[in-house]
Amino acid sequence: MSGLLHPQDVARQVLSEAGSAATVYISDGSEAEVRFANNTVTTNGQRRSRTVTVMVFDERADGVAAGVASRSGDVDIAELVSAARHDAAHAPLATDAAPLIGGLVDAGLSEDIPETSLDVMADVLDSLRELTVRAESRGVTMAGFFSHALQTTTVVTSAGAQRRFTQPTGSVQLVARADGGKRSTWRGLSTPHFRDVPMEQLEADLYRRLEWAQRSIELPAGRYETLMSPSTVADMMAYLYFSNEGPDAADGRTVFSKPGGGTRIGETISSLPFTLYSDPTAAGLECRPFVATGASSTAESVFDNAMDIQRTDWIRDGVINDLRFHRAGAAEAGRPRATPGIDNIILEAGGTASLDDMIASTERGLLLNTLWYVRSVDPATLLLTGLTRDGVYLVENGQVTGQVNNFRFNESPLDLLTRATEAGVSEQTLPREFDEFYRARTCALRIPDFNMSSVSPAS
Repeated sequence: MSGLLHPQDVARQVLSEAGSAATVYISDGSEAEVRFANNTVTTNGQRRSRTVTVMVFDERADGVAAGVASRSGDVDIAELVSAARHDAAHAPLATDAAPLIGGLVDAGLSEDIPETSLDVMADVLDSLRELTVRAESRGVTMAGFFSHALQTTTVVTSAGAQRRFTQPTGSVQLVARADGGKRSTWRGLSTPHFRDVPMEQLEADLYRRLEWAQRSIELPAGRYETLMSPSTVADMMAYLYFSNEGPDAADGRTVFSKPGGGTRIGETISSLPFTLYSDPTAAGLECRPFVATGASSTAESVFDNAMDIQRTDWIRDGVINDLRFHRAGAAEAGRPRATPGIDNIILEAGGTASLDDMIASTERGLLLNTLWYVRSVDPATLLLTGLTRDGVYLVENGQVTGQVNNFRFNESPLDLLTRATEAGVSEQTLPREFDEFYRARTCALRIPDFNMSSVSPAS
């Protein structure tokens, strides 16, 4: 990045200044964004960022303490290392201590840090101009945003590990409104490179859903057979993923805790062969293949920085298979290996039906387009509450027959997998509520008794 030291130079200076066991984690970001409303681009811009985090390890007679300090921009390395050293000197012994990772050296370490720009979105922006003209002629208002980022992560340890990975991340989100907002719908997708974005298909999907909403139907709260779109499933699975910290489960605090003690690893939760997994090499969902963290938690450890990450099946064939553990936690729990967090989620059950196929085989039920404002109610059961938004549709005799009022729902994602009676084909999608979790591939689900707990006035 212009005006900033190369990450390798920063790392060398940090380790030289530290003069003892240490790790440096550098995050270089480059982002471009376009927002539009009322069929007009409203804002656009580009920005760059850098954060440098230094971890210094204070080896004592009875253990190791970790000190951490982080700064943004063009950092004063001596001051940063001093702050980390001071933090280590006053820190308690680390319960997650493990030998620092060494011996792993990536290619391309000396290359310049790549940057994105609005030029990446050129083709999509051209399509947007045509899309908004057509919307204006049909009395439809389009809004939404496009974003693209390149996040380059560099991790260097005093034990000899040198890791680097650049993560491309992008999304396209479109909202179409008609009749003064009485009819509205959303479509979104993730795209790492903005290549071959199917804008015509997204536009067609929006108009199809607006057509579904020509008829308005009021329904009371209650339990309904419900088809969850892949996007809504991805939102729920994201919450499930972020709640699967092994030590918390062992302590009896989460939905993965076994009554009487221990975890639910090995328990069958569904008769359908659901596999929920994360894999840094998954095609189209590639993500950082090593640990990079600036703080320890119950499932992540600063001692594990630079460690290789491999595919982990959290649920396999309907059975809870693994939870997130750092190395020290895995050893304490008797697990075969560390299973750190991975920046994607994939849900499969062997289904081949598309969402349209599932609609065609529905006698009467609801179809959910997106979820909104999802919040935790009870961590012990992972009960979540939230709102439906931009499209709840009534399906009758295999056809969508109208738009239904919005609801507040109360559901647990693990219970949804337990009660699901059908899973469709797994496809790449974008969770709307949890849209920072861009890399997701999930299947539509049929839930026989989805709990619409109350009618919502939201529109």
